[in-house]
Amino acid sequence: MSYYYYDNGGGSRRGFMSNVPTAVKNIIIINVLVYLVTSLKGNFMYENFALFYPTSPFFHWWQPLTHMFMHGGFWHLFFNMYTLFIFGSVLERVWGMKKFLIFYFVTGLGAAAVHTGVEWLQMTHWMSQAAEGSVAAQTSIHALKMTPTVGASGAIYGLLMGYAMLYPDAVMSLVFPPISMKAKWFVLIFAAIELFTGVTGTGGGIAHFAHLGGLIFGFILMMYWKKKRRLYSNY
Repeated sequence: MSYYYYDNGGGSRRGFMSNVPTAVKNIIIINVLVYLVTSLKGNFMYENFALFYPTSPFFHWWQPLTHMFMHGGFWHLFFNMYTLFIFGSVLERVWGMKKFLIFYFVTGLGAAAVHTGVEWLQMTHWMSQAAEGSVAAQTSIHALKMTPTVGASGAIYGLLMGYAMLYPDAVMSLVFPPISMKAKWFVLIFAAIELFTGVTGTGGGIAHFAHLGGLIFGFILMMYWKKKRRLYSNY
Protein backbone atom coordinates (compact mmCIF):
# COMPACT_ATOMS: atom_id res chain seq x y z
CA MET A 1 0.00 0.00 0.00
CA SER A 2 1.02 3.61 -0.48
CA TYR A 3 3.15 5.42 2.05
CA TYR A 4 2.01 8.80 3.36
CA TYR A 5 4.26 11.42 4.90
CA TYR A 6 3.13 14.44 6.84
CA ASP A 7 5.04 17.67 7.35
CA ASN A 8 4.52 19.09 10.83
CA GLY A 9 5.51 22.48 9.51
CA GLY A 10 8.23 23.09 12.09
CA GLY A 11 11.91 22.60 12.45
CA SER A 12 11.85 20.77 15.78
CA ARG A 13 12.75 17.12 15.94
CA ARG A 14 9.71 15.31 17.28
CA GLY A 15 9.17 11.62 17.91
CA PHE A 16 7.48 9.50 15.27
CA MET A 17 4.40 8.82 17.39
CA SER A 18 3.90 12.55 18.06
CA ASN A 19 2.60 12.89 14.49
CA VAL A 20 0.06 10.10 14.88
CA PRO A 21 -3.50 11.22 15.77
CA THR A 22 -4.52 10.51 19.36
CA ALA A 23 -7.08 7.73 18.86
CA VAL A 24 -4.99 5.84 16.30
CA LYS A 25 -1.91 6.11 18.50
CA ASN A 26 -3.70 4.82 21.60
CA ILE A 27 -5.34 1.94 19.73
CA ILE A 28 -1.94 0.88 18.40
CA ILE A 29 -0.39 1.08 21.89
CA ILE A 30 -3.20 -0.97 23.45
CA ASN A 31 -2.95 -3.63 20.73
CA VAL A 32 0.82 -3.93 21.19
CA LEU A 33 0.52 -4.16 24.98
CA VAL A 34 -2.21 -6.80 24.74
CA TYR A 35 -0.07 -8.76 22.27
CA LEU A 36 2.88 -8.70 24.70
CA VAL A 37 0.70 -9.88 27.58
CA THR A 38 -0.78 -12.61 25.35
CA SER A 39 2.75 -13.76 24.50
CA LEU A 40 3.29 -14.38 28.21
CA LYS A 41 -0.18 -15.52 29.28
CA GLY A 42 -1.57 -17.00 26.08
CA ASN A 43 -4.13 -19.49 27.41
CA PHE A 44 -5.56 -17.07 29.97
CA MET A 45 -5.84 -14.25 27.44
CA TYR A 46 -7.42 -16.34 24.69
CA GLU A 47 -9.87 -18.10 27.00
CA ASN A 48 -11.10 -14.83 28.50
CA PHE A 49 -10.72 -12.12 25.86
CA ALA A 50 -10.90 -13.78 22.42
CA LEU A 51 -14.35 -14.04 20.84
CA PHE A 52 -16.12 -17.38 21.30
CA TYR A 53 -19.52 -18.55 20.09
CA PRO A 54 -22.21 -17.54 22.63
CA THR A 55 -22.91 -21.13 23.74
CA SER A 56 -19.21 -21.91 24.24
CA PRO A 57 -18.10 -22.49 27.85
CA PHE A 58 -15.44 -19.82 27.24
CA PHE A 59 -17.85 -17.09 26.10
CA HIS A 60 -18.06 -13.84 28.08
CA TRP A 61 -20.21 -10.82 27.25
CA TRP A 62 -17.22 -8.50 26.84
CA GLN A 63 -15.50 -10.58 24.16
CA PRO A 64 -17.08 -8.83 21.12
CA LEU A 65 -15.10 -5.78 22.24
CA THR A 66 -11.92 -7.27 23.69
CA HIS A 67 -11.20 -9.60 20.76
CA MET A 68 -10.58 -6.47 18.65
CA PHE A 69 -7.38 -5.83 20.62
CA MET A 70 -5.96 -9.35 20.35
CA HIS A 71 -3.96 -10.95 17.55
CA GLY A 72 -2.82 -14.42 16.62
CA GLY A 73 0.78 -13.56 15.85
CA PHE A 74 3.28 -10.81 15.13
CA TRP A 75 2.49 -10.41 11.42
CA HIS A 76 -1.25 -10.42 12.09
CA LEU A 77 -0.67 -7.56 14.51
CA PHE A 78 1.82 -5.76 12.26
CA PHE A 79 -0.31 -5.63 9.12
CA ASN A 80 -3.43 -4.59 11.01
CA MET A 81 -1.61 -1.83 12.87
CA TYR A 82 0.19 -0.67 9.73
CA THR A 83 -3.13 -0.36 7.90
CA LEU A 84 -4.64 1.39 10.92
CA PHE A 85 -1.76 3.86 10.91
CA ILE A 86 -2.01 4.61 7.20
CA PHE A 87 -5.78 4.88 6.73
CA GLY A 88 -6.91 5.51 10.30
CA SER A 89 -4.64 8.55 10.53
CA VAL A 90 -6.22 10.06 7.43
CA LEU A 91 -9.76 9.44 8.68
CA GLU A 92 -9.11 10.75 12.19
CA ARG A 93 -7.62 13.95 10.79
CA VAL A 94 -10.75 14.46 8.70
CA TRP A 95 -13.34 13.44 11.30
CA GLY A 96 -11.72 14.16 14.63
CA MET A 97 -11.23 11.66 17.44
CA LYS A 98 -14.85 11.18 18.55
CA LYS A 99 -16.28 10.44 15.11
CA PHE A 100 -13.32 8.23 14.22
CA LEU A 101 -13.78 6.12 17.37
CA ILE A 102 -17.51 5.74 16.66
CA PHE A 103 -16.70 4.50 13.16
CA TYR A 104 -13.93 2.19 14.35
CA PHE A 105 -15.99 0.46 17.02
CA VAL A 106 -19.23 0.31 15.02
CA THR A 107 -17.42 -1.47 12.19
CA GLY A 108 -15.48 -3.73 14.57
CA LEU A 109 -18.58 -4.76 16.54
CA GLY A 110 -20.54 -5.08 13.32
CA ALA A 111 -17.90 -7.43 11.98
CA ALA A 112 -18.20 -9.56 15.13
CA ALA A 113 -22.00 -9.63 14.71
CA VAL A 114 -21.79 -10.80 11.09
CA HIS A 115 -19.16 -13.41 11.99
CA THR A 116 -21.31 -14.76 14.85
CA GLY A 117 -24.40 -14.73 12.64
CA VAL A 118 -22.67 -16.90 10.06
CA GLU A 119 -21.52 -19.23 12.84
CA TRP A 120 -25.15 -19.47 14.00
CA LEU A 121 -26.20 -20.57 10.50
CA GLN A 122 -23.44 -23.18 10.51
CA MET A 123 -24.43 -24.32 13.99
CA THR A 124 -28.09 -24.65 13.01
CA HIS A 125 -27.15 -26.79 10.02
CA TRP A 126 -24.82 -29.04 12.02
CA MET A 127 -27.30 -29.45 14.88
CA SER A 128 -29.93 -30.77 12.48
CA GLN A 129 -27.39 -33.26 11.15
CA ALA A 130 -26.24 -34.20 14.65
CA ALA A 131 -29.85 -34.92 15.59
CA GLU A 132 -29.81 -37.53 12.84
CA GLY A 133 -26.72 -39.12 14.34
CA SER A 134 -23.94 -37.51 12.30
CA VAL A 135 -20.64 -37.84 14.17
CA ALA A 136 -18.96 -35.39 11.79
CA ALA A 137 -21.57 -32.75 12.64
CA GLN A 138 -21.03 -33.28 16.35
CA THR A 139 -17.30 -32.83 15.84
CA SER A 140 -17.90 -29.62 13.87
CA ILE A 141 -20.15 -28.24 16.60
CA HIS A 142 -17.54 -28.91 19.26
CA ALA A 143 -14.77 -27.37 17.13
CA LEU A 144 -16.79 -24.22 16.49
CA LYS A 145 -17.52 -23.73 20.19
CA MET A 146 -13.87 -24.15 21.11
CA THR A 147 -12.37 -21.95 18.36
CA PRO A 148 -11.45 -18.38 19.37
CA THR A 149 -11.61 -15.41 17.01
CA VAL A 150 -9.12 -12.57 17.45
CA GLY A 151 -8.01 -9.47 15.59
CA ALA A 152 -8.89 -5.91 14.66
CA SER A 153 -9.37 -6.90 11.02
CA GLY A 154 -13.12 -6.22 10.95
CA ALA A 155 -12.58 -2.61 12.02
CA ILE A 156 -9.57 -2.33 9.71
CA TYR A 157 -11.67 -3.37 6.73
CA GLY A 158 -14.22 -0.80 7.87
CA LEU A 159 -11.49 1.85 7.68
CA LEU A 160 -10.69 0.77 4.13
CA MET A 161 -14.33 1.23 3.20
CA GLY A 162 -14.42 4.63 4.90
CA TYR A 163 -11.31 5.78 3.06
CA ALA A 164 -12.59 4.49 -0.30
CA MET A 165 -15.88 6.34 0.12
CA LEU A 166 -14.18 9.59 1.11
CA TYR A 167 -11.51 9.37 -1.57
CA PRO A 168 -12.81 6.93 -4.23
CA ASP A 169 -10.35 8.04 -6.90
CA ALA A 170 -7.25 8.00 -4.69
CA VAL A 171 -4.70 5.55 -6.07
CA MET A 172 -3.64 2.74 -3.74
CA SER A 173 -0.57 0.60 -4.42
CA LEU A 174 0.16 -2.94 -3.30
CA VAL A 175 3.62 -4.31 -2.69
CA PHE A 176 2.55 -7.80 -3.76
CA PRO A 177 1.24 -8.07 -6.37
CA PRO A 178 2.88 -4.81 -7.52
CA ILE A 179 -0.26 -3.15 -8.86
CA SER A 180 -2.00 0.18 -8.34
CA MET A 181 -5.71 0.97 -8.59
CA LYS A 182 -8.28 3.45 -7.40
CA ALA A 183 -9.52 2.97 -3.84
CA LYS A 184 -13.11 2.26 -4.92
CA TRP A 185 -12.02 -0.71 -7.08
CA PHE A 186 -9.56 -1.90 -4.46
CA VAL A 187 -12.31 -2.22 -1.84
CA LEU A 188 -14.78 -3.84 -4.24
CA ILE A 189 -12.20 -6.47 -5.20
CA PHE A 190 -11.40 -7.13 -1.54
CA ALA A 191 -15.11 -7.53 -0.78
CA ALA A 192 -15.51 -10.02 -3.64
CA ILE A 193 -12.48 -12.01 -2.48
CA GLU A 194 -13.75 -12.17 1.11
CA LEU A 195 -17.21 -13.26 -0.02
CA PHE A 196 -15.81 -15.94 -2.35
CA THR A 197 -13.34 -17.34 0.19
CA GLY A 198 -15.94 -17.25 2.96
CA VAL A 199 -18.58 -19.10 0.95
CA THR A 200 -16.19 -21.66 -0.53
CA GLY A 201 -14.30 -22.23 2.72
CA THR A 202 -10.91 -21.55 1.17
CA GLY A 203 -8.29 -19.77 3.23
CA GLY A 204 -9.10 -21.66 6.41
CA GLY A 205 -8.34 -20.09 9.76
CA ILE A 206 -9.35 -16.60 8.58
CA ALA A 207 -12.65 -14.96 9.61
CA HIS A 208 -13.63 -13.89 6.10
CA PHE A 209 -17.18 -12.96 7.07
CA ALA A 210 -15.85 -10.72 9.85
CA HIS A 211 -13.85 -8.84 7.21
CA LEU A 212 -16.95 -8.64 5.03
CA GLY A 213 -18.96 -7.47 8.04
CA GLY A 214 -16.53 -4.62 8.63
CA LEU A 215 -16.94 -3.52 5.01
CA ILE A 216 -20.74 -3.78 5.21
CA PHE A 217 -21.09 -1.80 8.44
CA GLY A 218 -18.57 0.75 7.19
CA PHE A 219 -20.66 1.23 4.05
CA ILE A 220 -23.92 1.54 6.02
CA LEU A 221 -22.49 4.11 8.43
CA MET A 222 -20.92 6.12 5.60
CA MET A 223 -24.22 6.14 3.70
CA TYR A 224 -26.02 7.32 6.83
CA TRP A 225 -23.56 10.17 7.30
CA LYS A 226 -23.82 11.02 3.61
CA LYS A 227 -27.60 11.24 3.89
CA LYS A 228 -27.23 13.52 6.92
CA ARG A 229 -24.61 15.58 5.03
CA ARG A 230 -22.00 14.75 7.65
CA LEU A 231 -19.63 12.66 5.55
CA TYR A 232 -16.71 15.06 5.83
CA SER A 233 -17.76 16.91 8.98
CA ASN A 234 -16.15 16.69 12.40
CA TYR A 235 -19.40 15.12 13.59
